[in-house]
Amino acid sequence: MAKRDYYEVLGVPKDASERDIAKAYRRLAVKYHPDSNPGDENASRYFKEAAEAYEILSDPEKRARYDRFGHAGVEGHSSQFSSAEDIFAAFGDFFGGSIFGDLFGDQGANGRKRRRGNDIRVDVSLTLEEAARGVTKEIKFSRSVHCETCHGSGSRPGSQPQRCSQCNGRGRIVQSAGILSVQTTCPVCRGAGMRITDPCTDCRGQGFRKKDVTLSVDFPAGIDEGMRVRLSGEGEPGLDGGPNGDLYCFISVKRHRIFTRDGNHLIVELPITYTQAVLGACIEVPSLDGPKSLDIPRGTQSGEVFRLHGLGIRDPQAGRTGDLVVQVVIETPKKISPEQERLLRELAELEKTEVHPERKNFLERIRDYFTVSSDNE
Repeated sequence: MAKRDYYEVLGVPKDASERDIAKAYRRLAVKYHPDSNPGDENASRYFKEAAEAYEILSDPEKRARYDRFGHAGVEGHSSQFSSAEDIFAAFGDFFGGSIFGDLFGDQGANGRKRRRGNDIRVDVSLTLEEAARGVTKEIKFSRSVHCETCHGSGSRPGSQPQRCSQCNGRGRIVQSAGILSVQTTCPVCRGAGMRITDPCTDCRGQGFRKKDVTLSVDFPAGIDEGMRVRLSGEGEPGLDGGPNGDLYCFISVKRHRIFTRDGNHLIVELPITYTQAVLGACIEVPSLDGPKSLDIPRGTQSGEVFRLHGLGIRDPQAGRTGDLVVQVVIETPKKISPEQERLLRELAELEKTEVHPERKNFLERIRDYFTVSSDNE
């Protein structure tokens, strides 16, 4: 049976954020968990299907390949889980040691919920040459840092946060439903377990302040439009000892004045003259590595395509290099010399081709006009 689209499996759009993908997977993991559906083979199948979809879509590199090539792009990478235990083993780190651990967050030493920091997105624009050859760029963005005034507590110096009375400082509220105990974030303290009653005036109780950051980032050769580069741990700081988020550099490639990119191939449209097309020629073709020679055979037609192998762009994952695809277009000159016109008219006579008569210059047309007018009088 054909595999379903991974986005369809999780019920998310193709531009879904990593957080939305994680939320969708967790929801399905709870719904189809084997403990909740004993003996239900369909639930077990959906549980494994959701885990496989999450494994691909939660990894930026695998997701980029899947977005571009579908299931064929991640063939050999996606796991075929044979049991729920396989899934627990695969995602133990993601879910705090169990399938439900990360669903509600890990706990710090103070009993408060450790929360992972948010991811940060930075849009990076590259030239075609930079994308093809690889480049190191300095990326500037804003990131939160602990407030120096309150040392990250969020409270005015000299005061302390108060324990949340709604959740009794746990940061979560537990609700039992049959065999499952569902934990939700406390709506009053938003999972912190504490409430700030006297906020710091510098950070307004947030515990963080924004700071401009500059990082040097390596972009590999062959990177393409829409790809992402992840810098682990360079996102927003976590709360209560939680891990930092990640920094994602989203790539766009500027339009080139000569080349058009098609995957790992470069396409160039090259004008040639009528005589070059008829008689053949050896011409120079632009490439990212400088001019290259191309033999145009006799009788070449306008629109014909020639390939120069290995002069395209290197695939950053497979390592293969694409081709330079040259499409020739026969160019018709708008102006020609008298000698060129004479020769072309001789050629037209040899080919018995109908052409417009020779144009007379303006003075000749005026003289002919008056001559004809005099004859009519």
